[in-house]
Amino acid sequence: MGFALIHSHAVSSESQHPLDIGLVTDDTESEHGSDDLDVNLGAINTERDPHELPTFNSKSLTKPPCTVLYLPPLLSSLPHELGVLHTSLKQQPKLSETHLPDIDPASLSLHKALHNFHPATPYYAEVPYDEAFNWTELELPEDEEREWYCVVFRSKRLPGSDSGPLYAADKLAHEEAVLNGGLIMYWYGVPDPETGMNLATCIWQSRKHAVAANSRPHHIRAMTLAAASYEIYTLERYKLRKLRGERGVTIEPFDGTEVGW
Repeated sequence: MGFALIHSHAVSSESQHPLDIGLVTDDTESEHGSDDLDVNLGAINTERDPHELPTFNSKSLTKPPCTVLYLPPLLSSLPHELGVLHTSLKQQPKLSETHLPDIDPASLSLHKALHNFHPATPYYAEVPYDEAFNWTELELPEDEEREWYCVVFRSKRLPGSDSGPLYAADKLAHEEAVLNGGLIMYWYGVPDPETGMNLATCIWQSRKHAVAANSRPHHIRAMTLAAASYEIYTLERYKLRKLRGERGVTIEPFDGTEVGW
């Protein structure tokens, strides 16, 4: 969770802010149980809507029965005229309720590849971004070349926060961004049971799309709630790059230039 903060800081430098207004940390006990936690192979129940408040309580966060290794990406639904992409993957990605207005061919190839996107380590909130996910497993057609804009949000919630309204506002901000175009994928994890740190990330067709999302009304509402919700948050920006003649992609630091269209 943290979509609004991710693209709100798309044009700012990396920052870390200790906030002094209290909202519920994820390590405090919630009214939800831990029934959604699947002990098989450390997977999380993928029937849970990624936008809903995670059903973790203080026991499952401080003494988890397993390591969470798989969380599905939340991919933006493709334009209506393209229909739905079907895959043979066992773990299917989640799709937004709202559809993108358009998508270019190379971004469509990336969208297909991201059906297989997942963390490469349970310590994704701590390791460098290029080591946190299975980038080396993503393959696109050799004849395509493009760059995409990635924003990363590392965070730790403040003790005493009420997550419900923030999650609801964050979902609306996300759907708003899909409707206005450019957002390919949104992914977020669960807090580390020891450190409380978490990671969320977005991949955009361009930096201009990410910047444009800042002024939308649901985004502004979500930011109002999010500003006081975190003890720590750090924003990082990267380029996801695909070169012609190669099938793989690479993660590179954002250098301040325009990315994408």
